[in-house]
Amino acid sequence: MVIDCHYHLDERLLKTDELISRMDAAGVRTTALMAPMVEPFKEPSPLLVSLLQFLLTHQSLRGIGKSLIANFDANGDINILGKISKIDKDPDNAPVFDAVRRHPDRFVSWIFVNPKGKNNPLRVYETWKNTPGAIGIKAHSFWHHFKPIELAPVAHELVKSGRPLLIHVGFGDEGDFTSLIKEVPGLKLILAHAGFPSYRQTWKMIKEQKNVYVDLSQTSYVGTGITKAVVSALGVDRCLFGTDGPFGFNASDHKFDYGFIKRRIERLFPDKGVQKRLLGQNFAELAGIQAS
Repeated sequence: MVIDCHYHLDERLLKTDELISRMDAAGVRTTALMAPMVEPFKEPSPLLVSLLQFLLTHQSLRGIGKSLIANFDANGDINILGKISKIDKDPDNAPVFDAVRRHPDRFVSWIFVNPKGKNNPLRVYETWKNTPGAIGIKAHSFWHHFKPIELAPVAHELVKSGRPLLIHVGFGDEGDFTSLIKEVPGLKLILAHAGFPSYRQTWKMIKEQKNVYVDLSQTSYVGTGITKAVVSALGVDRCLFGTDGPFGFNASDHKFDYGFIKRRIERLFPDKGVQKRLLGQNFAELAGIQAS
């Protein structure tokens, strides 16, 4: 049972039917969808990605890495490789749940919220929480510019149902997930991209917090070294396979290489029991997804 815990459904980059075909080719049974939040942009080259990861994973150089990836204009939109890409302040959950409705055997879905958007996170959650396939909440404090503690009201609701929160944290106050955990101690929290942007410092902080997990998604933020190191630091049971598609390295057809991260995990961790946990079992248990 292989489950991708982190995928943005963006038909501009990859149609739903094509996504399913790539899931089949990669051997992925289920994908946890979420709404897209940014206009399509050109993916950086592997060389630039390697440089970025080197900067971010060395604490003394992290400020340089931040300067490369935290370039926002006055409207809050982001500059990626010299081009402004518009960020959606209120990602639309409707198309995602429509895909789940049409393909309930292949998809589940996160409910995307933003406390700085026009739509109150509690109302958004109430709207979608009972929809078939709903598994929890996704938030992005880095690009939506809020403190994770602002998710506390809706996080309390998640605890009542045992559902997780997946969050992409940022720098400074936008990365302070510890205040949220203190306020909502029973929260099942998943930190996207192996605990980006602090990585090892974050792993030390959450080592004893068994309700905090990381996903292994996104080729720009998570490379081979980071993948090996975080699994070693936190243990097999705390790490989750995800892609962050359709953003990441492309295949020979110039579209998203859906199987890239899965192949990396299989190569780094040849033990079938370890693969089983990383590639699906951990997330299935966390999100309440039943084996079929």
